[in-house]
Amino acid sequence: MSSVSAVSVETLAEEMFQLVTECAGKKNLKAGDLTKAMIAKHGESACSKEDCKKAIRILIDSGRCIYSYLGGSYITLPPKPEETSPL
Repeated sequence: MSSVSAVSVETLAEEMFQLVTECAGKKNLKAGDLTKAMIAKHGESACSKEDCKKAIRILIDSGRCIYSYLGGSYITLPPKPEETSPL
């Protein structure tokens, strides 16, 4: 009898953040891309789509990531303060 321990939502959020950081400026990631990557890494028995949604919500609510719309909805890093133009 093999038991697979579930991955915590906080761990998923941290791994998703690392993936978004690695792909920043190279590739835009959709929420589905992050979900598929986490399920591929941990397996469906340890990581559900619902857990991935919760992890994405943690990233968005904390401000570590934001939704961007560039012909589709993507999860990206927020712009750095020096990248925003003053009014």
